[in-house]
Amino acid sequence: MNESSTLQNKGRFGTIALIVGIAGLALSAVGYLFDAGRFFFSWHVAFAYWVTLALGALFFTLLQHVTGAVWSIVVRRVSEAMSTTLPWLALFFIPVLLGAGTLFHWSHADVMASDAVLARKAGYLNLGFFAVRGVLYFAIWTALAWLLNRHSLAQDASGDPARTLSLRKLSAGGMFFFAFSITFAAFDWLMSLDPHWYSTIFGVYVFVGGFLVSMAFMTLFLLHLKGRGILADTVTIEHYHDLGRLLFAFSVFWAYIGGSQYFLIWYANIPEETSWFLKRWDADSWRMLSLCLIAFHFAVPFLVLVFHAAKRNLTVLRSIAALLMVMYYVDMYWLVMPTMSAQSVQPSWMDATTVLGIGGIVVWLFYRRFASHPIVPKGDPRLQDSIAHRV
Repeated sequence: MNESSTLQNKGRFGTIALIVGIAGLALSAVGYLFDAGRFFFSWHVAFAYWVTLALGALFFTLLQHVTGAVWSIVVRRVSEAMSTTLPWLALFFIPVLLGAGTLFHWSHADVMASDAVLARKAGYLNLGFFAVRGVLYFAIWTALAWLLNRHSLAQDASGDPARTLSLRKLSAGGMFFFAFSITFAAFDWLMSLDPHWYSTIFGVYVFVGGFLVSMAFMTLFLLHLKGRGILADTVTIEHYHDLGRLLFAFSVFWAYIGGSQYFLIWYANIPEETSWFLKRWDADSWRMLSLCLIAFHFAVPFLVLVFHAAKRNLTVLRSIAALLMVMYYVDMYWLVMPTMSAQSVQPSWMDATTVLGIGGIVVWLFYRRFASHPIVPKGDPRLQDSIAHRV
């Protein structure tokens, strides 16, 4: 097919995603009726997973414009389309607000009043301000995604090279708002699940994981298109090699940030800091999950992708990308679920229905957007240089 056209044969990808999403949400609603408390925790893990994946895609788009990268032009429409799901993900934030009394210890006035440490945080940790901040975060992300897509599609129509400079300027300013919003969102939605604990590096940890899983999703989706003969001659082995390098680099960066946080806290040995890690280590099942994260979120991807040939082997790349998508869910589970049960890992069928329910709708929205516009930025004056990219 012509690389500058929209998808003529959309296939069943979007339909399947929509069916999975509706079924998952319906089953999750049934789960809520039987066990609302468990539902809210499962929902929170799934929500955090998909919103950070979409944020990783938004950051990828910002980064490519700021740096003036050429290689990524042919794959940029994937990240642009995924970023447009963020306004819809705001709707999935509503159950988080409704379940705040179950999820967040600090949401109860009597608890705040009886705890001297939490009382000093009451100006920040209160449901009204929490909701306002959530709305503000989504407003920032929605504005950035909308502006980036608007300029990119306008360049398709006009071919105006000045749009490239406009996108760079927009992305440079947008980086500032993105960095602060994702950091505070990580503090609010994940770190405050244990309001006595704090880590100044936590926002970076969540950001890195989100960016890594978004690169894994992009790799898998492009390989899916390649299997259908779409963009097969446009997105070449050289582009997959670069995606493999990003997967390698950010799996290492994720381990570096996580390890730095762990070792600094463990070395200082301050009880209110170490207690967070003890919840994820003292119980045998949580210890095993922690070790699985180290092994399969870092060690295996590192040992495989460190080799040049592995990053150019599409079967290997697909396997590692799929592994990283699974392990990032485990990471989100590891961050959230000890708040509910520090004694042991207690999986539930609602863990599956919520992540598939939200994910199915997100992927459907993403694919509908992707398929409704030219699948590469045909108006970008550097498009042919991107197609001809060589590592």
